[in-house]
Amino acid sequence: MKKILLLSVSAGAGHTRAAEAIRAYAEQHPAGVEAVHLDVMDFVSAGFRKLYADQYIKLVNDHPELWSYLYRKTNEASPEKTSQKLRRAIERLSCRALLAEVRRQNPDAIICTHFLPAELLSRELRRGHPVPPVWVQVTDFDLHSLWIVPHMRGYFVANEEIAWRAQQRGIAADAVMVSGIPIMPAFSEKLSRSVCAEQFGLDPARETFLLMAGGVGLSGLETLAARLLAMPGDFQLIALAGRNAAMLKALQKLAKQHPGRLFPQGFTHQIERLMACSDLAITKPGGLTTSECLAMGLPMIVHSPIPGQEERNADYLLEQGAALKAVDGDAIAYRVAALLETPERLATLRRKSGALGRPQAGRVVLDRVLELA
Repeated sequence: MKKILLLSVSAGAGHTRAAEAIRAYAEQHPAGVEAVHLDVMDFVSAGFRKLYADQYIKLVNDHPELWSYLYRKTNEASPEKTSQKLRRAIERLSCRALLAEVRRQNPDAIICTHFLPAELLSRELRRGHPVPPVWVQVTDFDLHSLWIVPHMRGYFVANEEIAWRAQQRGIAADAVMVSGIPIMPAFSEKLSRSVCAEQFGLDPARETFLLMAGGVGLSGLETLAARLLAMPGDFQLIALAGRNAAMLKALQKLAKQHPGRLFPQGFTHQIERLMACSDLAITKPGGLTTSECLAMGLPMIVHSPIPGQEERNADYLLEQGAALKAVDGDAIAYRVAALLETPERLATLRRKSGALGRPQAGRVVLDRVLELA
């Protein structure tokens, strides 16, 4: 039995979810695969974790302009720049426990869904230390320079443009595979809209919009829901509050004022079933969330992108005709009203969204790694 080690970083939800998706495919693999998923942040000091993961969340939420600047500058910085060498040195000193755990696990191959573990293992490979083949899974429709790490066995990317850009940065063409971004196997199943709607008390014949808070949360979801419910039109709203208990309570209170129209949901492991009975998702453009929507043929109105990677994700979706973009609540309301008035436009968005979906990305990645392990 082959053993695959999956390494992620819990800075935002996407890297972890991509690793979990590959692990889920390993569990059902006919050849029998042992897949172990480790979060790098479990092997570092509390101080480093606070600086690396917690501060990332704080930056993107409270200081998006600063994060945008840092994203751009680090993308442009040479790996030989003193600041980049210092950054890597701090990471190495902080992650020694992880390298020890990698050796203890003794896998046949490693898949990194974040660049941090890839950088650490690259140094080990450069120094001639015994390390199994290391693969990198890029988790956005973008390619920041930090993902380009020497000595990797190969890269998995979202689309052909990202593969081309990787080659422009020196990665051999045969080392880059267009896989899509791994999402859970449930998103590749054929789900019945009517069955899923009945499960959640929805009317399958009515237009249904799905409001999602996003991986790092979104304040004011109940305000947006109230704004949309005040508009003319016979439609239903599903509002996902995630783990935000206060938001869920506010949505439940609002739902009592709109019986049969607003359906609040807390954290769920059945998002694919909610998507199956929806006609449109209103969401932040995270790499994993948008990949899930595309796999379900669910068009989007994207809003509040994190500067950098999520802005690039939004650009890709807009260019491909799978989404509309809204800069604020007014724009969301305007676009929803326009789609209600022109159902043929919504149908076009759905068709283009479905054409981009790669629901089997996790299986593609796993099969390729096992083939060469």
